[in-house]
Order: sequence, then structure tokens, then C-alpha cells
Amino acid sequence: MKKAENIIVGISIGDLNGIGSEVILKTFEDTRMLELCTPVIFANVKILSFIKKNLNSEVALHGIDRIEQLVKGKINVLNVWREGVDINFGQNDENVGSYTIKSFVAATDALKNGLVDVLVTAPMNKHNIQSEDFKFPGHTDYLDKELEGNALMLMVQDNLRVGLLTDHIPVNEVAKHLTEKLIIQKLETINLTLKQDFGINKPKIAVLALNPHAGDQGVIGKEDDEIIKPTVKKIFEKGIFAFGPYSADGFFGSGQYKKFDAIIATYHDQGLIPFKTLSFGNGVNYTAGLNKVRTSPDHGTAYEIAGKGLADFTSFKEAVYLAIDIYNSRNEYLDLVKNPLKTKEKHG
Repeated sequence: MKKAENIIVGISIGDLNGIGSEVILKTFEDTRMLELCTPVIFANVKILSFIKKNLNSEVALHGIDRIEQLVKGKINVLNVWREGVDINFGQNDENVGSYTIKSFVAATDALKNGLVDVLVTAPMNKHNIQSEDFKFPGHTDYLDKELEGNALMLMVQDNLRVGLLTDHIPVNEVAKHLTEKLIIQKLETINLTLKQDFGINKPKIAVLALNPHAGDQGVIGKEDDEIIKPTVKKIFEKGIFAFGPYSADGFFGSGQYKKFDAIIATYHDQGLIPFKTLSFGNGVNYTAGLNKVRTSPDHGTAYEIAGKGLADFTSFKEAVYLAIDIYNSRNEYLDLVKNPLKTKEKHG
């Protein structure tokens, strides 16, 4: 396994008019972070120096033109482009959006080719990134295409882990997307993720119901009884400890979630509202199910405070920590799978 400082963390810059650059710079103002990893920010060192000056940040940036030039113990900025970019904090700008994508695509390519070990993405604006070359709703869909596996959005804060059966789709389309195939795929993905990325040997997974009161025996919708319940039973019989569907309204407020290693919500807000309420701004978005590790903070571009030095960097810092932890956990798991005798040695 790699020593800590040898773990190379690729960082995509996000929307330059948002708070992404600020939370990145604030995270690495703490020089102890450089003992945990070697960061490589995919952007342009002159642009980042301008933003640094605006924020009165004193971090030292090391500009490089090729990733092979990175220096351990420094904050490396890989020049993905050379030209200047007009920065107007808080503005939705399509030109700036094109540089968001240049950074993200370059960082993903480096991750794919093993030039960085993990990827941490700063927030992008889903509206200004669309072009003929990039027709994806956001980070996750592009990563799902570029990296092997089946992407699953998993929100993480300590032992609270909330995954989604469906993510960025309209609420009125959720029911028709809930199929046995989808539920099995997502539960298999999260089960493996909990084992290899979080070191949980026999994970317990709760599945939330789609309808109020889990459909109340079909009175308030049939999906829970006809699709979710039999599928959960089927996968339980295959050896995956999944339970449910549980009525979502009291699941978090009652503390029932603490009995499980992960919770799968049927749609975006059902999972994200309680998660963000309980995580107090410290949550991380992890893209589970891929052959590489990617995390991001659980917030957006926050245009309203961009450039003012007010951004809370806790979530981004936690995203860096989690990426490193998962990278180590996964390598250890894969090593044990390849060398099962090590398991016996480890446990005496």
C-alpha cells in the first residue's frame, strides 16, 4: 500500500465563479493535509493565484504543466489551459462553465489512467456546463460512462450513509423507474461498497418505502407491496442483509437509521433532506459502484457568498479525508481477496 503522502488526490476546480476554489484553498491552508496526500488541482495557476489574492489566502501554489512534475509536500496546480478567464464571482457564466468541464474531464482522464489515485470534485453549475461535447446532468453521469461499474450516489457522514435508488429525475417519474432489476442492482452495489470501501463484513441495509406508510397495504399505492417488498425478500435470500420497505416519515426522527450500515431512499429528496439535516454541513457525496474513488462536498456553488471569504470548507475537507480512507480500505480489501491467507494471518 502507498504511504500517505504518496496518495495523489486529483481535484477538479468546479465553477470558478462559485465557492469551489475557496474551499479548496482553505482546506490546504492547513499544512498537515500535505502529510496525508499530494494534491493536484486541475485548473490554471494564474487564475487560482488571482482567486487566492482576492481571498487574502497565503497558501503557496506550485504550477506544473505535466503531472509527472508534481512535488510532494506542495499544492500542485496542473495547467489544463493557458488563456485567461474572466472571473465574476456569483455570476452564472457559460464560458466559465466550459472551464469547469475542461478541469473535470482532464481530472477524470488522469484518474482513469492511474495518474491520480482518487478524485475530489468541487461544485459545478449543472446549467452552464452543457455543450455539444458535454451532455451530462453532472459529475456522476459522466463518471458512470467513463469508469467501469454502476454509479450509485451515496451520502456519507461518519456512520450515516444514505444511498439513492433514483437520483436526478422528476418526482412524477420515480415510480416507473422502480423495477426489480434496478433495486437488485443498487442493493448489490451498496452491499459490495460497504464491504470493500468501508470495511463492514456483514452490512445491514434498510430500504425506504416509496409511499406514505409503505402504501398502507395498497391503500396509498401498490409499489411497496408489489415491487419493493418482494425484491428485498429475494435479495435477502441471496445473502444480502437488506430489510424493508420502511415507512420513511418516522425512520430518521425515531433514530431507527442507527441500526443500519446504510439506508437506501427511493428518490432524491427522501434521502437528501434527512441526511443534510443530520449531517450539519459535514456530509460528503461519494460515487459508489465505480472502479475508481470519487468524492465531493455535499453543497453547490453557493454564488450568493462566492468571493467573500465566507464559505465553510468542512465538507470539502471531509471529502478529501473520505477519498483517502476509501482508497486505503479498498486496496486492503482487494489485497485480501487476492491473498485470502492474509485474512487468517490478520485474525491470528
